[in-house]
Amino acid sequence: MAVPLLDLKPQYQALQADFDAAIARVVASQRFIMGPEVTSFEEEVASYLGANHAIGCASGSDALLLALWALEIGPGDEVITTPFTFFATAGAVSRLGAKPVFVDIEPGTFNIDPAAVEAAITPNTKAVIPVHIFGLPANMDALLEIGERHGVRIIEDAAQSIGATWRGRQTGTLGDFGCFSFFPSKNLGCWGDGGLVTAMEDDIAEVVKQLRVHGNYPRKYYHARVGCNSRLDAMQAAVLRVKLPHLDSWGAARRDKVAGYKARLADRGLSEQVRFQEIPDEAVPVYHQCVVRVPRRDDLMAHLKSKGIGCAIYYPRPLHMQECFADLGQVEGSLPVTETACAEVLALPVFPELSGDQQDEVVDAIAEFLG
Repeated sequence: MAVPLLDLKPQYQALQADFDAAIARVVASQRFIMGPEVTSFEEEVASYLGANHAIGCASGSDALLLALWALEIGPGDEVITTPFTFFATAGAVSRLGAKPVFVDIEPGTFNIDPAAVEAAITPNTKAVIPVHIFGLPANMDALLEIGERHGVRIIEDAAQSIGATWRGRQTGTLGDFGCFSFFPSKNLGCWGDGGLVTAMEDDIAEVVKQLRVHGNYPRKYYHARVGCNSRLDAMQAAVLRVKLPHLDSWGAARRDKVAGYKARLADRGLSEQVRFQEIPDEAVPVYHQCVVRVPRRDDLMAHLKSKGIGCAIYYPRPLHMQECFADLGQVEGSLPVTETACAEVLALPVFPELSGDQQDEVVDAIAEFLG
């Protein structure tokens, strides 16, 4: 039985009539850029998250850029973040001329290590970007305390974590900004690129609203500042409005699938060889990816693929070892926990509609390889 890493077709088929109606509504309106569809989605997702402001934009990458830009972060400034993440987290920092400062991660959660953040703060540090990796919230208690004590802003990279909570609060609403991605493979994904910035403070939210439309919000053709074109289009907002009411049930289903993997592997006596992300008591994850640490990772991946089982490495090379960041001077061996994780992690199939038979297939193949 072939088992894909992710299969979006069942989700589409279950909601096809609702999608068709939403797209027809946009076409009939002929309002394709911004407009009431986007405004309605922003209001609905702000209510869901508990955010004072939710500002749609063109992508998750732009969400990070807009948040940093709104805080006037630029040349001479430092932003501390994790090297165990998608490139956009640090790319947005560099695009504004600031310096990304990479610190190590916690071995169990894969999230940024607050103690390492504290040790890296300098007079030039303006912000910290924790990434809620694979849908697991970072230790926001510690990070917020560090930020408050040092006068440093916290920008949450929540691209993979919409619906996850820390002490009952949604990720993206704990720091100064939350940055979300609606790339199609995300837990809440649209049919193209899309992103969102959340903010609790009125003044910095207004800056983001200006920046995403060339600085001319709220009065068209009158520019308060130089911005860019980073608008969420109405088609994507309409798709997201269909999906948003189902997000919690999808998150619960993903947690059930991971629990199913753990139980099956325990039955085979493989819990020590296949190690899952450690989940703190304060966190409720949404498992954007089900990532495990395994021995002989590359050989296991080849074995699973030979059986038609989807799997992937997130991430094979940490950011501090990327060629474009060589001038930062963080060479191989400088962040050992991250580097070990990159050598051992493997993502297994996980999506709400994953069947028990498909999970059996994955576990059987793992057991065959590990003996």
